[in-house]
Amino acid sequence: MIPSFQLFGETSAFPDVIHHERIRDRALLHDWRIGTHRHTDMVQLFHMERGAAEVRIDGRSYRLQDGEFLYIPVHSVHGFAFRKGSEGGVFSFPLTLKDALPAASAELSARLTRPLQAACDAAFVRLLTALVQAFEDTGTFRASLLASLGQAVLISVAQAGVSGEDAEEAATQRRMGDFIRLLREDLSAARGAGDYARSMGITTGHLNRICRAASGLSVSDYIEAARMTEARRLLAFTQLSIAEIGYRLGYTDPSYFSRRFRNVAGATPSVYRQQFLN
Repeated sequence: MIPSFQLFGETSAFPDVIHHERIRDRALLHDWRIGTHRHTDMVQLFHMERGAAEVRIDGRSYRLQDGEFLYIPVHSVHGFAFRKGSEGGVFSFPLTLKDALPAASAELSARLTRPLQAACDAAFVRLLTALVQAFEDTGTFRASLLASLGQAVLISVAQAGVSGEDAEEAATQRRMGDFIRLLREDLSAARGAGDYARSMGITTGHLNRICRAASGLSVSDYIEAARMTEARRLLAFTQLSIAEIGYRLGYTDPSYFSRRFRNVAGATPSVYRQQFLN
């Protein structure tokens, strides 16, 4: 059974408006390794000032490095292996604080339901510093200040997630554009997914993920769809024989080309061509 804690190793009620501690204070107690666990009533933010940590969250690996933060949503199963001597802060926010975020943006709440990792810019570091100062303060309005700053941190985390996803989407689209250009340049060759991936300097699995994210198709299906689109054009606008069209598109067996075309277009090549001859 996976342990569920408020703070690591603690099962009592959440102790404050938010909680802050240094990475070393907790990690030293466990020889720099925090075992697999989860939290049922809070979210956490790890800020790595200097050092590194290997993190597993719901089966996925992350590497937290200098100047980065890692946000861990509620119920996520996670564990850490810190580099000895790592310095940074751990911020814990109860769900009551997160759930009180402005309700105007459902997207904001949705961003905070999954892990987020990003580099900390100067403004974000200043915000974390102000939160730590408020946590250590004893002023009359300490709780209100902690709540406001805590929510500002969570909003900034969500915003960083938007920027990170935009960058990831842009990278995916750029890679997809590279793949399409290669495909158009070499549409006639009998090349498979692995051939295009090697030309791009990435693995076939990576190219498949890019292709599915951009088009919803696997690389192999996308290649065939592109070739069949070209086959339609050649059938409609040239006098090339069906066998020659198949050869041009990398199909060495005319019968196999005809079967694949019929599966995609719903008609044999000859029937498809006939509609343009009438």
